[in-house]
Amino acid sequence: MPLSAHEALQLRVALQDAVVKCSERCLYQSSKWAAELLNALPEMEDVDEPIDAGNSAFTSPIYTPNQDPEEAALEAKELSKYLLAKSFFDCHEYDRCAAVFLPDSLLSGILSPRSDMAITRSKAKGKAKIADSTKPSALPIISQKSLFLALYAKLMSGEKRKNEDSEMVMGPQDLGTVANKQLLVVGRYLTTWFEERATDDDEVVGSQGWLEYLYGMVLAKEKNDDKALEFLIRSVHKYTMNWGCWLEMTSLISSVEKLNHVSRHCPQNIVSYMFHLHTSLELYQQSPSLANSLEQLLSIFPTSSFLLTCNALLSYHSKDLEAAEQHFSGLLSMHPHRLESLDHYSNILYVLNIRPKLAFLAHLCSSVDKFRPESCVVIGNYYSLLSMHEKAVQYFRRALTLDRTCLSAWTLMGHEYVELKNTHAAIESYRRAVDVNRRDYRAWYGLGQTYEMLEMHTYALWYYKKAAGLRPWDGKMWMAVGSCLEKMGRERDGIKALKRALLADAYYDVGSSFGSGGDLLGSRGAIGQMDPDILLQIAVMYDQLGEEEEAKAYMELCVAQEDGGAAADMNLGESVRIHNDSPPGSEDEAEPRGENNAGEGTGVTAATSKARMWLAKFAMRTADYTTASRLAAELCQDGVEVEEAKALFREVRSRSEAAGVLSSAD
Repeated sequence: MPLSAHEALQLRVALQDAVVKCSERCLYQSSKWAAELLNALPEMEDVDEPIDAGNSAFTSPIYTPNQDPEEAALEAKELSKYLLAKSFFDCHEYDRCAAVFLPDSLLSGILSPRSDMAITRSKAKGKAKIADSTKPSALPIISQKSLFLALYAKLMSGEKRKNEDSEMVMGPQDLGTVANKQLLVVGRYLTTWFEERATDDDEVVGSQGWLEYLYGMVLAKEKNDDKALEFLIRSVHKYTMNWGCWLEMTSLISSVEKLNHVSRHCPQNIVSYMFHLHTSLELYQQSPSLANSLEQLLSIFPTSSFLLTCNALLSYHSKDLEAAEQHFSGLLSMHPHRLESLDHYSNILYVLNIRPKLAFLAHLCSSVDKFRPESCVVIGNYYSLLSMHEKAVQYFRRALTLDRTCLSAWTLMGHEYVELKNTHAAIESYRRAVDVNRRDYRAWYGLGQTYEMLEMHTYALWYYKKAAGLRPWDGKMWMAVGSCLEKMGRERDGIKALKRALLADAYYDVGSSFGSGGDLLGSRGAIGQMDPDILLQIAVMYDQLGEEEEAKAYMELCVAQEDGGAAADMNLGESVRIHNDSPPGSEDEAEPRGENNAGEGTGVTAATSKARMWLAKFAMRTADYTTASRLAAELCQDGVEVEEAKALFREVRSRSEAAGVLSSAD
């Protein structure tokens, strides 16, 4: 996606404009995102023309007037008040900021029941046309920029008071039910504003998109997702460069199908391209097309910290943890003071058990800002790796005190409570994680694990299925479903789930390199490298069903994994293929697979040793003493179940000798 010099200049100007406009409205995260992206653009070649201060081509967007003459006149008139209100906002005095333009006395008059009745009557008669200027407005006449700042300050005031009224995290009174009391006020004001300016075709003439974004935020907090998406899409059509609006849409999208539906209604430009990439990663997707999209964007913004983070997360989701760790390490060396997404990096280091790097990361985060949620999560992960679970819980609580919507902290705190055998607190932590983000498969999986610990298998199965539905190509999820079904006595269904786990693992091994994710059971097939534990579990369930031939086949396949599966001659491709019915596109959080690469083999494991023991006993039952003797001798060498193997070897020898005596007597 190479850009011409003119397109690069247009993009640079648009990003500069976004930095200024978002900052003017105190949308600091969106302003920072645009500024980082702006500085990731390669510098243009020096212009030969001398810079003329009067040349509009070199005019800073800070001094660019509003294109709407009426809005420009209002902004000029309110400049002193606006500067006062913004200074209050910057000092976190949100109520004072809102009162500059919308004092409480004015709001109470506008939003009184009498005015509500007037609005209802006007709605019953039909939407008023914007051309009807004889009808007086019930709202004060102020610019959209000032109105956004005032209402946004009101919303932030409600969020601040909500946090102050909330009880201690996971305390006895912490029910997670405290609401933002300013949502009603801001929502009703915006409803009135849009009603007054709406035309017959439901367009709001003169709107610049910022108030649609604010109304979408309010509707999302009120759980009115469909209407919120409608207003957010309107907002990005009117002003594309507001990244915060795209992030709000991401939080409302729960599936790839919904993402594709929303994308069709969005403007098609480079920001919507980034939105699609970011939302796909939030949905734990990984595919060659996604990697190609990211590569094209990196060609435009080669040093963008946002895109480099996406690159690391793409490797993370495709289970290539070593590559993800290298990407994060490189990103950290480029931006040593940037804390965003370092909680993901700490998860990777935790799973890879790289304690020195995790200790360094925790120290670095603490020195940069110890009171950022990301820092607390990183430090909590470090203490968890040291098995200091109480200390880890303390830091995850601190992260949640700073930000109650910190998804990683809720989920990881649930894991710590599981380690501490506090199942009630673990369930509550996972439930709160699901409340924050219903796409979080880790929380659903954690709920399943916790209920399984309590031997409530029906509940556990429901949560496992929920996790597997979110991650249909994740073998870990299907293995949990299969194990739970086995404990419920549903071996047939359990076998199907475990075979699907084998197929999912094959998908990752073949497709995670972004090369060809087509025929998963083709060249490697079902006899490539597979998890011996899953194979053993399938074999055991077939044995419980009395199907010894199937059990024997899977036991042999399990043993064959010691040398990479090459020794298995049987073709179980069709058997495993029975669940090839879901589209690719999900990836696991973090299970190290370094030693399970195709062709290398697992070596002797507890699972392969048990399978070999079963095969030896099966050979004994069928009087195949040669095979039984060979397997027993191998068991004596693998060092897993030596005593039982020696006893079996003696029994085989005695039986074979007895059989030899009988045959000679005949």
